[in-house]
Amino acid sequence: MSDTEKLIGRGRRVLRTEAEAVAALEHRLGEDFAAACRLLLACAGRIVVTGMGKSGHVGNKIAATLASTGSPSFFLHPAEAIHGDIGMIIAGDVVLAISNSGETDELLTILPVIKRLGVPMIALTGNHGSTLSRYATVTLDISVPEEACPLNLAPTASTTATLAMGDALAIAVLEARGFTEEDFARSHPGGTLGRRLLLHVEDVMRKGDDLPMVGPATPLSAGLLEMSRKGLGMTTVVDESGRVLGIFTDGDLRRTLDRQLDVHTTKMSAVMTANCRVAQARMLAAEAVHLMETHRITSLPVVDDAHRLIGALNVHDLLRARVM
Repeated sequence: MSDTEKLIGRGRRVLRTEAEAVAALEHRLGEDFAAACRLLLACAGRIVVTGMGKSGHVGNKIAATLASTGSPSFFLHPAEAIHGDIGMIIAGDVVLAISNSGETDELLTILPVIKRLGVPMIALTGNHGSTLSRYATVTLDISVPEEACPLNLAPTASTTATLAMGDALAIAVLEARGFTEEDFARSHPGGTLGRRLLLHVEDVMRKGDDLPMVGPATPLSAGLLEMSRKGLGMTTVVDESGRVLGIFTDGDLRRTLDRQLDVHTTKMSAVMTANCRVAQARMLAAEAVHLMETHRITSLPVVDDAHRLIGALNVHDLLRARVM
């Protein structure tokens, strides 16, 4: 067998071992899991996740997942906790403690303090008869038959199982809370989803002196100058009260040139596109993107309820805002 085949074989063995460890968890979920979820749902404070070593690294991720899905949470390092940080746990919190052996020294040191605080504790452990399990309000079994490590020493399958159990808790609680896409976006304002669900047209539109606008009787030549000055690839055509009558775009210009019209004598009302598509200021920027894509246009006037011009935007504004 070649070195390549050996390496691939080892990798497949690891993935198979870890997949089996996760699959085994499904059949263990019962009343204890439901009780753990109820503790998290009833938490009036924060969910404090703690664990040492590799369990701590997994705990950090579980805390981050909980926090981003509607359950305020943070990670507390047990070694720091025994030197003062235990004060971060207060009444109303719930502790989620992780230890495969259930006998991690640093974790055991803080268990009596947690008990005295009267804070409920959920244990994720592979040892149901451990000290951690005896202190816990609820214990979830994350034991695995073997690690993926050929020495059965390095935490591999056990940490994968722990991470999966943490995800199961977070998502079960998320659904029970009725957590929505909008809620998720508020936790991720810098991400693509956050921009898609939180950014409105008024946040990216041009306004004031940057708005291209002319009257219906304006000569086409003056309309072209307005387009050039404002750099939106279009100009709106508005009446005396500012109501949008139509729009004139680069596409309209090409069609006008094909008709060989005189730019000095032709009025904007004769070449504009009437009844054009418009956006509302409180419309999501993502909706404006959809409107442009559906109708194959690159610019939109923004109007108020009386159809008066209050803004404008084009595809480049949306690209800069990273909405598309």
